[in-house]
Amino acid sequence: MDNNNRQKPRVVITGMGLITPLGYNVPETWAAVLAGKSGLGPFTIIDKGEHTAGAVCEIKDFDAEEHMDKRLARRRDRYQQLATIAASEAMAQAQLPITDENRERIGVILGTGVGGIGTLVEQEHIILEKGPRRVSPFGITMIMPNGAAGMLAIDYGIQGPSATITTACAAGNDAVGHAFRAIQHGEVDAVLTGGSEAIITDVAMAGFEKAGATSTASECAPRPFDKNRDGLVVGEGAGILILESLEHAQARGAEIFGEIVGYGRTTDAYHITAPSEGGAGAARAIRKALDDANLQPADVDYISAHGTATQLNDASETAAIKSVFGDHAYKLAISSTKSMTGHIMGATGAIETIFCILAMRDQMIPPTINYETPDPDCDLDYVPNRARAGQVRVCLNHAFGFGGHNAVLAVKEFVP
Repeated sequence: MDNNNRQKPRVVITGMGLITPLGYNVPETWAAVLAGKSGLGPFTIIDKGEHTAGAVCEIKDFDAEEHMDKRLARRRDRYQQLATIAASEAMAQAQLPITDENRERIGVILGTGVGGIGTLVEQEHIILEKGPRRVSPFGITMIMPNGAAGMLAIDYGIQGPSATITTACAAGNDAVGHAFRAIQHGEVDAVLTGGSEAIITDVAMAGFEKAGATSTASECAPRPFDKNRDGLVVGEGAGILILESLEHAQARGAEIFGEIVGYGRTTDAYHITAPSEGGAGAARAIRKALDDANLQPADVDYISAHGTATQLNDASETAAIKSVFGDHAYKLAISSTKSMTGHIMGATGAIETIFCILAMRDQMIPPTINYETPDPDCDLDYVPNRARAGQVRVCLNHAFGFGGHNAVLAVKEFVP
């Protein structure tokens, strides 16, 4: 049969792994999400000093050596350590065998915003204080954004295509989307995909602060879609998924948790940090994801919003939803789990894709916490403050990044 005319393989999820400010694995994190818990806390990775951000969403009491070999931990940047931990959980759940017979048919596609910025800052300090001879011989591999993908490929002996996507805060969704396409196109049978980020450094925090993006509140922040929202809260973490073709997953008897059915991506070409007027670029990405999935707007039950709690983003995302969904926009459940995890930048899309899958599994819709004052420009149902039982069969996951990147995934309940 002509490859151009053959039916595209269905792409399913067989494994999930998380490490976030809410928990060290999927069960812990999801329980905290449904309980409406906040990951907000004081600065401990760096000194608060003169930083104007009120708080951050750090992974609490993190010690990489509790989760992996000491030698391995010391040769990996924090963002690589987080990816390693989340991948371990996902691979254990998927029970995906990797052998000499299939390792070239399995890929690794990860997303990150900047990669090993913590190591970069640390090594620069060493040079300034002690000279270039004292830098780590592992510094380059710890800094490079593709380091996590390369290291995970080595960990599991994966020899298929490997790539790293760096589309800022859209990177997690774009990584999953690229993995989805690779399986659809028959290039691979399975992909370890997702995203990881650990950017709580002085330089990154100061940059976001000077851009006017961060909340100055030390509690009850961030406040997505609330009239009094004042900016994002920087978080850290990783989300890893195992995607497989349905045929491959069924042939090995894997448990299936959900299905990726559509992916849409666009670029605003408008402003390096601000969204296009009326959310036009985001709306185009939403439509592309729906078209790719052969879905109608009325088919969607839940939207995992980008919802960063900045004034411009939340209003433009709301406008984009209205422009695509019309009257159905007011019937949709929409929430921003960033209200609990903080904004985990290049990992966020992958983490929130996992939340979509869990929402379908449990028929529970995550809340948007810290929501108090309605905004006339944000007048949809944002599931304020408490999780809600409800039908969730089709989800959209939005991710929009600096640079004008828009990436939307359509995720569906698996029906054989």
